[in-house]
Amino acid sequence: MVTAVDSSVIFDLVNPDSQYGPSSRDALQTCVAEGRILACEVVWAEVMGAFPSSADARQMFDDLGIEFSPMTLESAAAAGKAWKAYREKGGPRARVAADFLIGAHALTQADRLLSRDSGFYRTYFKYLRVLDPTRA
Repeated sequence: MVTAVDSSVIFDLVNPDSQYGPSSRDALQTCVAEGRILACEVVWAEVMGAFPSSADARQMFDDLGIEFSPMTLESAAAAGKAWKAYREKGGPRARVAADFLIGAHALTQADRLLSRDSGFYRTYFKYLRVLDPTRA
């Protein structure tokens, strides 16, 4: 089983969150036990910005067992299609393209996505299996 992970889950762990941290930690540990954990370059970039150095961030990713998984052309195309549908439905630019890139990466390069933003991903990626650690 290959699980892509969203930034929200990682932030719950690196910035200890008393509300979401325990459930995110437990869900990530379960996913690690079931197979590989991937994060696309968007997630890596978002999370790396919270660390004093890229070496510290890389160590955290290694410690959590999260692999760097760059997006494919297929992922980028799926993100563009979902972004277009969102904008055509009147979606404001408040939801940035990065969220669509993360969802498309999970859809095309993993079996599921671990994220607390399950409602959004289920709306725009209806065939994506989303695990919400708060509902596990």
